[in-house]
Amino acid sequence: MYRYFVGALALAPLSTIAVAQDIAPADGAPSDADDQSTIVVTAARTQLPASALPLTVDIIDREALERQVQISGSTVDAVSALLPSFSPTREKLTGAGESLRGRAPLYAINGIPQSTPVRDGSRDGYTIDPFFIDRVEVIYGSNALQGIGATGGVVNQVTVGAPREDGVSFRTLSQVTLPTNFEGEGIGAKTGALVGYRAGPFDASIGATYEKRGAFFDGNDNRIGVDGTQGDIQDSDSWSVFARLGYDLATGARLEVVANRFELQGNANYVSVPGDRSAGVPASSIRGMTPGDPPSNKAELLSASLVDPDFGGGTFVLQGFYSRTNDVYGGGVFGTFQDPAIDPTGNLFDQSANRSRKLGGKVSYERAVPGFDDLVLTAGLDALFDRTEQVLVQTDRAWVPQTDFRSLAPFLQGNLALADGLVRLAGGLRFENVQLKVDNFTTLASYGPVSVTGGSPSFEDVLWNGGVIVKPIDGLRAYGSYAEGFTIADVGRILRGISQPNIDVDDYLSLEPVVSNNRELGLEWDRGALKASASYFWSSSEFGSILVLRNDVFEVERQPIEIEGFEASLSWQTPVPGLALSGGYANLKGQTDGDGDGLIDEDLDGANISPDRINLAADYSAGRFSARAQARMYLEREFNDASTATDFEGYTLVDAFISYRTDFGEISLAAQNLTNEFFITYDSDTVRVTDSSRFFSGRGRTFTLSLRSEF
Repeated sequence: MYRYFVGALALAPLSTIAVAQDIAPADGAPSDADDQSTIVVTAARTQLPASALPLTVDIIDREALERQVQISGSTVDAVSALLPSFSPTREKLTGAGESLRGRAPLYAINGIPQSTPVRDGSRDGYTIDPFFIDRVEVIYGSNALQGIGATGGVVNQVTVGAPREDGVSFRTLSQVTLPTNFEGEGIGAKTGALVGYRAGPFDASIGATYEKRGAFFDGNDNRIGVDGTQGDIQDSDSWSVFARLGYDLATGARLEVVANRFELQGNANYVSVPGDRSAGVPASSIRGMTPGDPPSNKAELLSASLVDPDFGGGTFVLQGFYSRTNDVYGGGVFGTFQDPAIDPTGNLFDQSANRSRKLGGKVSYERAVPGFDDLVLTAGLDALFDRTEQVLVQTDRAWVPQTDFRSLAPFLQGNLALADGLVRLAGGLRFENVQLKVDNFTTLASYGPVSVTGGSPSFEDVLWNGGVIVKPIDGLRAYGSYAEGFTIADVGRILRGISQPNIDVDDYLSLEPVVSNNRELGLEWDRGALKASASYFWSSSEFGSILVLRNDVFEVERQPIEIEGFEASLSWQTPVPGLALSGGYANLKGQTDGDGDGLIDEDLDGANISPDRINLAADYSAGRFSARAQARMYLEREFNDASTATDFEGYTLVDAFISYRTDFGEISLAAQNLTNEFFITYDSDTVRVTDSSRFFSGRGRTFTLSLRSEF
């Protein structure tokens, strides 16, 4: 993984270049020290070099991603393991409560948003198999680089590129995963293949994966409780197909079409057994079948792009996309779902599904001003049309009415080099024009029912960004920046929870948008064998959005939010050949005005802020052999609420990876939670602290043996 400190929010095209700064690459990986202009960070949307942009960016390259996915199983877990400012995952299918710098990140594939802004289904981290991901780009802090939603940052998954040589190429994966007790029901397996073909200007890559996951066991060798409502990763199967077609035009432009389909479905072979919080006994699982449809996640994506790097002396980018998702959640005899008109006994079973489809496009043009090459201007337009509804599967009732979301956002960005590039000024604006459309609807019986008058509320806002970058001496870079991000609160939760009569959507205050800002100061040192960075940031929103648990259902509450944090990283290429040491630290503090007294003095809870954290790692590479050991220390956190039950005790996880490259492929063995530490997950330890059925332990020691081949 590399860390980059790049500039202010360049609201511009689909690519940028950045400078590596974190964990040294393994043997054979490209080194940023050789050429600081070789790595393109597509999520930053500009062709300018890293030194021109005051942003904090981490790049997880293909090799680092493959290692982390082998350790933990998913892209989300890989990102969480490597980035101290990213919260611990819930180890479930849902990503609700997982955050970057205390706010929700925007997941994207090739810059295409995977979120559902109208009704956040919290499944956007599971929309593509990591086998088809070449690297992950993480941009920190509230920003509008990819449009709506990135209040915590952007997690952009860049898919595999084109074959470099004419002919046919293959990449394959075979792996088996075993729990430390080697129980048969805990064994998982995965296989995947990608075929590449190039013939002159035409190229294609087509692949498929299949993964079967067994039951999970904790550090005490007990089955971990399944999350039958939100969905679980354990005891599930997933299928994924991927295709990319490209054509290089004679003018130097490139046409590309990408298609992806991903589906993960639970097998419903287990039912959860509630634990006992007072005794410290977590929930577990026993064999059994659950009623209804098993929880599942289905995502489909089709995109087309045209990139011309020499169009009128500048770079022209055009991208269009279509995507849809269908997220099915587990059911139950919940009070929210009861309707006497359907079942007067109060024993009505139901479950929900979140259905969304998106249509969008991006166009941008970037070039230096003729006659004034030190000033680079970028102009463009982003458009997004989203239609989302949440239905109750068994009774075909609308829980969240069909809601249409439309966003049109023109932007303009400038970047000026002064003093021969020793100082740079960057700044610009983005005009967001958003409209929601909701027809008249009636809430579920448990909310009244009440009739709600639909409407078409609209919001307009200008989002600003600006920054300065200074390089006083060789190897040292300092920057300061200000950037605004934009999103809307979870509209679906708000609409479905209306219980007062005579509500008109056009006048409903809770639909107002969330505008968050990020102010940041950073330093970076990159010289010789030592690389170090430190940054301090402040993030605030006057009319924020947090999740509050009411009647066993999380609802949105609008409150002001302030978050501040400190991040630091260090990497050292030691005198021992092939040995690199690295570390990272993140300290976060978030508060809100929960009681409405005008004072922002109440700590954000575990559903809205992550714990402080220390990461340590050692990498070694010699010839065909490589190894990595890493430790994640989640530090204890106390919240200033009335209950001590929400306090987080903290825990430390140690992982390891070894590999050997043979003539027929790389054989590797990974161990997650090497010490078999027993722990309660952060979400379970700090949220819903009176609910023993959701008192989940984390995964114990797990081994994964893999064979990767390329030929």
